[in-house]
Amino acid sequence: MNRFLSRVFALVLVLMVGLMGCSSSPTGLSGNYRQDTLALIESLRGALELPNESPEKAAAQEEAREKINDFSARYRRDGSLLKLSSFTTMRTALNSLAGHYSSYPNRPVPQKLKDRLEIEFNQVEAALKREG
Repeated sequence: MNRFLSRVFALVLVLMVGLMGCSSSPTGLSGNYRQDTLALIESLRGALELPNESPEKAAAQEEAREKINDFSARYRRDGSLLKLSSFTTMRTALNSLAGHYSSYPNRPVPQKLKDRLEIEFNQVEAALKREG
């Protein structure tokens, strides 16, 4: 009986791990690098444009952090993207913004960083047009 229960328990664990691995979180990413990059840029621009006093600012900031993490997790290991200038510039912008959100979660994004991010977002958009 003990052997039977241990096998049933092992089977249940395997099924649980399998089902958890197959379920995907709703990241909103399509798998199309170009579309996902443009959508992320628009989303981040929206979060950065919200006034600091806005009640939606904290939620937008948290959503931006999640989207940055999802995007990075999905595309960082894709070797074909590593040589694209749009990808390297996007990664630089995302690292800067994520670093600010991690280091200074309760402070607004400084205008200097916003300006730099806008320049980098424009560079990414231009590179995507050239690449695709």
